[in-house]
Amino acid sequence: MKTIFAALAFLSATAFAADTAPAKPIPVIIPGKVIIPFEKMRRPWGELISLDLATRTGKFRSESNDEVISFTVMPYAELLHHATLGDLQDFRVGERAIFRLHVNEKEEWVWLTYIQDEMNMMNGHKEYFYVDQINPAGGKLTCTWANFDKSFVRDKNVVIETDKDTRLWKAGQPAKFGDIQPGDKLRTKTHGVGKGKTRMAWEVFLDDESLIKFQTEQKAVHAKRILEEGAPGYVDASAGKQVTLTLFNEGEEQIKRLKQGTHVQVAPAGLDRKPTAAPIMGKVVTLGKNGRQAQVTVELDASAEKFQPPGIARLWVAEK
Repeated sequence: MKTIFAALAFLSATAFAADTAPAKPIPVIIPGKVIIPFEKMRRPWGELISLDLATRTGKFRSESNDEVISFTVMPYAELLHHATLGDLQDFRVGERAIFRLHVNEKEEWVWLTYIQDEMNMMNGHKEYFYVDQINPAGGKLTCTWANFDKSFVRDKNVVIETDKDTRLWKAGQPAKFGDIQPGDKLRTKTHGVGKGKTRMAWEVFLDDESLIKFQTEQKAVHAKRILEEGAPGYVDASAGKQVTLTLFNEGEEQIKRLKQGTHVQVAPAGLDRKPTAAPIMGKVVTLGKNGRQAQVTVELDASAEKFQPPGIARLWVAEK
């Protein structure tokens, strides 16, 4: 009997401790740190209204209620365009996308940590629009939105509209609306029309080959940009001639060339991520990981006083 009472007492105490244990705090965004508070976020579909590349801010219209939402792009935000990495200048006003938002210190939903275009979302989830009905006169398609084997259906009766500006692609080549047949599976890049959930297509891909062609072209654009403009990152620490940076994963074209002893150039950058001073030569001392990002310490040829946390910097591998 004593054993039973002891067990009950233990269970009661354990349950009480569990009930009274403090909740795990939700991470908050801190300048100079790569933090994505997955525990507290919103991911609405919306229509991009405006972008300011200098301040990396913008607005979109939520397609669920037509609310206009302002956002500030975090320096490390993933900007997924044409089903791969991109940057703000790749996005067109009007484009439909998913916008991942988090709260600032005033509990305002303004911090943005990704824009994911429709191509990226559908490609990443292996989903398609399966054509159920075709309206040739109206240039409209009624589709079922489902995954590759239709074991998961996301939505039914999805209407995709086309107009004179819509481009259609098959086998990587221009196609015609008449090439679409019931049962075909499509992917799209669409834009809004200023209200509601209208999907007006800029691009319609009748096969995977056509989407992959666009994706491959975007990868080349992004790789060239990173090689020319440098890998962006945060300044973690600066002392003497040493500077430690967390390089955002979008800079992989520079990062994969780094190792201990690699000669590099590093420049401080502003909010627009453009250099604010001439780059300084240096050499990689250590290279590691900081979550999904790379962390590198560089011994510079001059003082590191221009690099102050939580500032932004750009890094290039130097040909030497």
